[in-house]
Amino acid sequence: MKSPRTTQIVIIAGIVLLVGFLFSQDIKGLVKPKEDAVSAMPTEAQAPGLSLLEASATAKNLISNAAAKEFTSLETAYQKASGEEKINQAKVLAQKWDDLEQAIPSALYLEEVANGQANLTNWVKAGDRFLKAFDNTQDSIAKPIMLQKANHAFGEAIAIDSTSLDAKTGMGVVIVNGAGAPMEGIAMLLDVVKKDPKNFKANMNLGMFAIKSGQFDKAITRFEDIIKNIKATPDSYFYLATAYENLGKNKEAIDAYLQSKKLAANPTLSSFIDKKVAELKK
Repeated sequence: MKSPRTTQIVIIAGIVLLVGFLFSQDIKGLVKPKEDAVSAMPTEAQAPGLSLLEASATAKNLISNAAAKEFTSLETAYQKASGEEKINQAKVLAQKWDDLEQAIPSALYLEEVANGQANLTNWVKAGDRFLKAFDNTQDSIAKPIMLQKANHAFGEAIAIDSTSLDAKTGMGVVIVNGAGAPMEGIAMLLDVVKKDPKNFKANMNLGMFAIKSGQFDKAITRFEDIIKNIKATPDSYFYLATAYENLGKNKEAIDAYLQSKKLAANPTLSSFIDKKVAELKK
């Protein structure tokens, strides 16, 4: 039986490994490297300010000179553009920053897109990216602002379509993460799942929050259902393994970790899982 402190450490270790939105089918960014590890991708921009120019300038320090020059050229074109052309330029910049795992400038550009073309899809995309930035950054100044901006984006989306499950899911995640009473957010996610039992994002978040609150049995049930009936992904298996590990069910944890490794085919994740499996076999 693990001590409460050991359990808490395992929870934290498991949770912080998964960054950005957990629901991307692309494994890049799934695992945060340890402080002494070398990452192939630049880390999230720790921008002291949150204007587009400040966020971009900070992010450019984390990428190659050639890439930084490309962004400078694109941003110059963005500043000179107007109307639909400006919105299209913002979309391009948002995608390119996201490709480099720089969610803060990416999210800010998507916010510009949503302000220019205020529709449900654009506000949900902006909200999702702000949540990714919230997850990725360790900047104590930027983090709450990212959550606040996500709250605003999903609020705008819900105002456009109060029945949107994507918007409600995003808002539920925002609330549970600190923008309101956690149980209100959980209730919102449960309502989404009631209306759409196979909603991947809502189910994943419910499972994740079950782990954070130490409800490992509920987490296992949730993730097993996701894997069996919705979508078997590297992150769903990883969280399932984390829940099993916290209950001392090492064999089941090892099996789930190895499934996560197999599906991800990601060197960083594979290295972590190999070490984790070795520890669990002791």
